[in-house]
Amino acid sequence: PTTSPITELGALRRSQVWMTLFVGIVGFGGMFAVYTYIASTLTDVAGLARAFVPVALMIYGLGMVVGNYAGGWLADRYQLKGTFVGLAATAVFLAVFVVAAHNPITALLLVFLIGASGSSVVPGLQTRLMDVAEDAQTLAASLNHAAFNLANAIGAAVGGAVIAAGFGYTAPAAVGSGLAVAGLGVLATAMWMDKRSAAR
Repeated sequence: PTTSPITELGALRRSQVWMTLFVGIVGFGGMFAVYTYIASTLTDVAGLARAFVPVALMIYGLGMVVGNYAGGWLADRYQLKGTFVGLAATAVFLAVFVVAAHNPITALLLVFLIGASGSSVVPGLQTRLMDVAEDAQTLAASLNHAAFNLANAIGAAVGGAVIAAGFGYTAPAAVGSGLAVAGLGVLATAMWMDKRSAAR
């Protein structure tokens, strides 16, 4: 339907729009904390040859494709609960990657699972944003991608900081798991706010 800039900007007055954006900014940062340094992690920690890194990235990409389909299925059937499951899985897989990264086979398996679980969150958040934005869905849809780009920057910066501090290439996964848990906290708060509003 026809809309206007003023109507679209009205999305910024809605608290649930901001809460959903924060879920993406914080929760998705964990995935990018690992992905940014994945080549060095796989070669220096897992012991993979550099020539194999493109194959590992392809495995990650395949995981994202699977996760996108799974995330759409979860969003259709379980709405926000499905997003919660995807983000919780991301937190778990990032934590496991700290140990799994020391073996090439388990490292590649976790690369796939991190890509799948992380991207499974996207359809639910996109749907959520368009639902809570009401008549400002165009701006809300674009803000979702802006939130993920900000998560990319934050994840890379945090991951780089722990590596620079001497904690090694597995440290971004540990910090990333913490970011995903923080995103779960924001999401749980948003769900509680929804219930409280419905009760009123």
